[in-house]
Amino acid sequence: MAFWWPIIVLAFAYAICRFLLMLIPPNVPSIDVDASDVLDDGNQTQENSFIYIPPRGRPQQSDRKVQCYEPATMKYLGFFPALTPAEVEERVAQARKAQKIWAKSSFKQRRQFLRILLKYIIEHQELICEVSSRDTGKTMVDASLGEIMTTCEKITWLLSEGEKWLRPEYRSSGRSMFHKKSKVEFHPLGVIGAIVSWNYPFHNIFNPMLAAVFSGNGVVIKVSEHASWSGCFYFRIIQAALAAVGAPENLVEVITGFAETGEALVSSVDKIIFVGSPGVGKMIMENAAETLIPVTLELGGKDAFIVCEDVDIPHVAQVAVRAALQSSGQNCAGAERFYVHRDIYNSFVNQVTKIVKSVSAGPPLAARYDMGAICLQEHSDKLQHLVDDAVDKGAEIVARGSFGHLSEGAVDQFFPPTVLKNVNHTMKLMQEETFGPIMPIMKFESDEEVVKLANDSRYGLGCAVFSGSQRRAKEIASQIHCGVAAVNDFASTYMCQSLPFGGTKDSGFGRFAGVEGLRACCLVKSVVEDRWWPYIKTKIPKPIQYPVAENGFEFQESLVEALYGLNIWDRLRALVNVLKIISEQNPVATSKKND
Repeated sequence: MAFWWPIIVLAFAYAICRFLLMLIPPNVPSIDVDASDVLDDGNQTQENSFIYIPPRGRPQQSDRKVQCYEPATMKYLGFFPALTPAEVEERVAQARKAQKIWAKSSFKQRRQFLRILLKYIIEHQELICEVSSRDTGKTMVDASLGEIMTTCEKITWLLSEGEKWLRPEYRSSGRSMFHKKSKVEFHPLGVIGAIVSWNYPFHNIFNPMLAAVFSGNGVVIKVSEHASWSGCFYFRIIQAALAAVGAPENLVEVITGFAETGEALVSSVDKIIFVGSPGVGKMIMENAAETLIPVTLELGGKDAFIVCEDVDIPHVAQVAVRAALQSSGQNCAGAERFYVHRDIYNSFVNQVTKIVKSVSAGPPLAARYDMGAICLQEHSDKLQHLVDDAVDKGAEIVARGSFGHLSEGAVDQFFPPTVLKNVNHTMKLMQEETFGPIMPIMKFESDEEVVKLANDSRYGLGCAVFSGSQRRAKEIASQIHCGVAAVNDFASTYMCQSLPFGGTKDSGFGRFAGVEGLRACCLVKSVVEDRWWPYIKTKIPKPIQYPVAENGFEFQESLVEALYGLNIWDRLRALVNVLKIISEQNPVATSKKND
């Protein structure tokens, strides 16, 4: 006990000191970001207060302007320029100059940048969510869940672990190189390009930006033409935080435009991260092949939500509706296929029906609604087509949510939350990515059948499995071909920012988030050096020096067996032979030198 007592005291003292240090607030400066032009205070100028009617049948890019409006009310928000390829190349060039300076920054400076951002986000949650809501139609609660919490979690993880995973990582050197030190170094790639979707305008900008900047890169982000208004405001937050830590100007750029703008970005950067559809993802790969830059593709999904017969039905039904209406139907790739065991199928459908009938949709900032608007123009027509196809093939609509007060010009931007039963895989609704508040529920009889059904998809992003037996749920989840899986939960994998995120098949490849996503922003360099320099140096053994000795191959045979032989006695015998050959060579070499 006398030995352990001092150790216990020291450990207790250390814990007390750590606790006291936690009570001292960090010195994090505040930043001021002008938000006067994004707040809807009812005092909009006349030219920006009209209802916007998007042109049908004519591509918006023909105007060379990115027009912005609120999908829930159709109020006009303004426009941003569609950048030309030359303008994109100039932005990338500016970011490249800034990155050369930032690459030499300390982790202390980078962490301070993150803390400033985190402080601003926490203090301005309502502003950030309101801007996201106005530009995409999602509710404030959904904006908080999908935009604020995920981003804060990523920043907190980077503050806690980011530096550790970017420090050199030492590896074993193996038997032949035991006298060497082996390590992996992680250097910035240069300028990362990101082309992001509209569904999470705040997080989709901050997600690649945080990893790129913390790993020493510059980053140029092309925001979606459907969320440019919010994206350009969020860019101001980043600019202010970078200025507060003395970072070089133009380290981060946010650009607006259409396909031509994105193509120019792919051709100019050192890596591209793309979040979008499989069709566009393939074109991104084709363009990236011209310069052979690495690509990360996150291309959506058709996630399976599996419910076994031994679950708490009311609880899982509530989770299932949240998963189906993820971000209130803001097309945010929630679960899109629901498989329920036949023994509880009717009970589960009835419970879901009761919940969905209580869901109301309407302009998210006008009143307290559970759902907002559909962001994409004419997308409600596609959703109705998928529902009609399912009904024509035998499905039955069992529930639809209600609408609040909608203005005449915004009716097409809303789609009621819809539940269908008796669906099967012949229906487009179970095969095509829906991106909408539709909940098709199919029954299954066995675990083997549901695994087969879940894997019968061109997508492979994620899945959720619910069972009263965690072992059973884990076994089912392990057999589904996807990149992320949640056991007795939904979407929890993305909130664990230490984990990589991405899929397989038509859901793309590569990962962002986690250690893998952070290191994917780096040039990974393998380095080997002498362990005991200068006392032990690598020298080429005499038998294989030029000109190679007659017994050079015999020496190599013995060396291989001495290092890798399975039997210790064979290895010792081979080692003796290696030493014998070397000793025979030395006198010969000395003799030639004397001559």
